[in-house]
Amino acid sequence: MAKFGIDLKTGNLSTVKEIIVGIDLGTTNSLIAYMDGDKPAIIPIGFDGKGILPSAIHLNEKGVIEVGHFARVKRMANPLTTVYSIKRLLGRTMEDLQSNNIQLPYPVFGHTESGYINILLKDKVYSPVELSSYILKEVKAEAEFILKQNLQKAVITVPAYFSDAQRQATRSAGEMAGFEVLRIVNEPTAASMAYGIGLNRDLTQNIMVYDFGGGTFDVSILRIEDGIFEVLSTNGDNLLGGDDIDEAILKFWVNKHEISPGHPKIEEMRTIAEEAKKHLSNNDVFEINLSEIKLKLNAEELTRLSLPFIERSLNCCKKALQDSHLQLEDIDEIVLVGGSTRLKDIKIALTETFHRPVNDTIDPDQVVALGAAIQADILSGNRKDFLLLDVTPLSMGIETMGGLMDSIIPRNSKIPLKLAKQYTTYKDGQKNIKIAVYQGEREFVKDNIKLGEFILTNIDPMPAGLPRIELIFSLDVDGILSVTAKEMRSQKEQSIEIKSSFKLDQEEIAKRLMESVKMAQMDMDQKANIDASNEANYILLNARKFLKNNELYLSEAENLILQSNILLLENALSSNSASLIHTSIEQFNLATTEIAQKIMDIQIHNSLTGNSIDQLP
Repeated sequence: MAKFGIDLKTGNLSTVKEIIVGIDLGTTNSLIAYMDGDKPAIIPIGFDGKGILPSAIHLNEKGVIEVGHFARVKRMANPLTTVYSIKRLLGRTMEDLQSNNIQLPYPVFGHTESGYINILLKDKVYSPVELSSYILKEVKAEAEFILKQNLQKAVITVPAYFSDAQRQATRSAGEMAGFEVLRIVNEPTAASMAYGIGLNRDLTQNIMVYDFGGGTFDVSILRIEDGIFEVLSTNGDNLLGGDDIDEAILKFWVNKHEISPGHPKIEEMRTIAEEAKKHLSNNDVFEINLSEIKLKLNAEELTRLSLPFIERSLNCCKKALQDSHLQLEDIDEIVLVGGSTRLKDIKIALTETFHRPVNDTIDPDQVVALGAAIQADILSGNRKDFLLLDVTPLSMGIETMGGLMDSIIPRNSKIPLKLAKQYTTYKDGQKNIKIAVYQGEREFVKDNIKLGEFILTNIDPMPAGLPRIELIFSLDVDGILSVTAKEMRSQKEQSIEIKSSFKLDQEEIAKRLMESVKMAQMDMDQKANIDASNEANYILLNARKFLKNNELYLSEAENLILQSNILLLENALSSNSASLIHTSIEQFNLATTEIAQKIMDIQIHNSLTGNSIDQLP
């Protein structure tokens, strides 16, 4: 879209092409990119003009917020008023922090109502959304100064496994910074767009995107065919990144030199740990003197310290490959994203584990922002040559009779999408229906994540099984779910939009996927019992109604047959044995078929008596 202005010198109309930017709001660093002609380019923000702004915030002695390089250098001397890795706190509660053993030098506490984390800097309270918005404001201001143009619209990237609460928090931060956030895009998805430039459109490729950033790890398996980027599967760890390797180096030095936790040089040592990691990407030894402490690290020690984290990432890759339903030999190449992938040990481990070519031809720090700029260009309508299909990591559905989970959107479904399914009532005259929405892979809702619930009210009273309730699940491009329930006869409907009910992180998702596999047989057995019980209860409900409504037409023997089979079915139900219940159902149907046929004949005869052929419907 172009904006029109008047050239005051000539009086002629001039056009200024609107720029939609792509932003990588990173745990460690943030970048911003735009389309320079037909190619994406990093806007050279930052202290040194290299396009990288540290994602750090400092509250100075005057109570003014500082962002970027000047905030990062204050981290050593002022750890209580300098916030880093704020991305890890977006959409999180204190319970999340404690269960994942996240340690922070600055004070945090849970909001009394929502439970979400707040940060106390001096005597003022900030939310992670507010602090993230300061980073985005700085990115925006510096980019506007360089481009000499106002920036109003943006695409912002997040890890693929960010929960809905975290995605909503990211969007809110962008809006607070003055952006209209057009799209929240998965980081591996954005990276795939950047690596997709120049690929042969006649060649179908399967690519693994390995994204090892400062605070998160993501992996995606993508199929690229004729300009279409399809995400086959995703996996990741929201609490794994280069920061963890820095922390491991720091602990190595602390233990080696027997340094106390409250030592004044701890924060400076953490920064030096990051420098050591980077130095050893191309060298064999790192050595520096910090006052009386001699800090030394060699490549072999770095390998030993980083290996547990690399192995965690490889496990995620193996799960993603399995979920993609591809074989290892189907993967054409592995592309690298994130500054941590500069570690030699990562490239070696990937090559030895998967035996596939490793591609790092694009700067791993820049690739996500570059891809976000391409996505922004697509949204602006400038590019028609690429299409991106994303997926949802876990199934979504509702609770049905017996506490069962009935999935409506299967795991790894491509989004955006809309799916519908019809249900009915279980009781006569039911006026209200509670719709409880869940996410997960287990057969029972108690083992899944509850996303929200609502009640469809004022349904016209009807016999059980007669109402038709259509449930529509709509999942948008940002992974936000809307659920609508409609009674088809009356057209009455109720809906809900699932926003901050999501509180999933990568570890929890991975854990639940593993549990669904491990407990599959037990779940199936229990589900079989519940299904059998539901069927038996439905038969009993209708059998009792049948007896009551047709008492005049039944002989004493027929009445006895029905009563005895009802009793047998009730006894089978109390046994909780699916096989016994199914046997009793078959026996019930066999014993009562002739009786049911007799009553049907009587009812047909009664309906026809006294009517001419012309009066029949």
